[in-house]
Amino acid sequence: MGYSTLQFAIEGEIGTITLARPEKRNAISPEMIGDLLGVLDEAEKSAVRVVILTGAGSAFCAGMDLEALRNLSTQTPEQHAADAERMGKMFYRVYSFPKPLIAAVNGPAIAGGTGLATLADFTLAVPEAKFGYTEARIGFLPAVVSVFLLRQVGEKITRELLLTGKSFDAAEAHRLGLVTEIVAADKLMTRARELAQALAALSPTSLKMTKRLILRWNEKEIQRDLEIAIRESAEIRRTADFREGLSAFLEKHAPKWQKSN
Repeated sequence: MGYSTLQFAIEGEIGTITLARPEKRNAISPEMIGDLLGVLDEAEKSAVRVVILTGAGSAFCAGMDLEALRNLSTQTPEQHAADAERMGKMFYRVYSFPKPLIAAVNGPAIAGGTGLATLADFTLAVPEAKFGYTEARIGFLPAVVSVFLLRQVGEKITRELLLTGKSFDAAEAHRLGLVTEIVAADKLMTRARELAQALAALSPTSLKMTKRLILRWNEKEIQRDLEIAIRESAEIRRTADFREGLSAFLEKHAPKWQKSN
């Protein structure tokens, strides 16, 4: 299959997905969401046993694409809901992918990029990588990723990361358990392939059933929580703070927030 925003290469039992919009720092566009869903379907049906996800250029994924953000300001409530649902579907697909998935984070992974990086089974990151759930800075809501983050690091740390919107480095992400291993940039892909080969040598049936078992412990609750998160994500897009934050971000000036009720 052909993809406009990513590349998919197969080498033996290992498939590598490379986000390929380096001029946009691999930002998430509607086309990329479609491509990711498509390539994960292709990888699942293929003979590969392990998948590596990485980025082209100096960034892993810089969050939402600027043009996609501009389009949000003119969307109808129905379009907001559909857009939020697509994002939820993408993140859940990464989280629930039945084969081992390794994120090789080669640079900044911000907002939605942090979600893509940390929802993989294994997250390898270069020391220079940056992470952050920065949505509060523009009056947005990290709704969908919160469903998974809460289960990964617990409520107290989730509150800190989401309410401050702070950026943090690979060392902090590793301390929090969001990054599996920190790897020098010149060894990142070598280490990712080494790990992939070790996983590919194990029983594919065992790995698939193990992932399915882990998912089943919380699957109903996650689906329920995602439905709530998608509704809330669509709802905040109708607020004055979102319109102000989005405008300020795109026009590069400080937002002027309205007084909260």
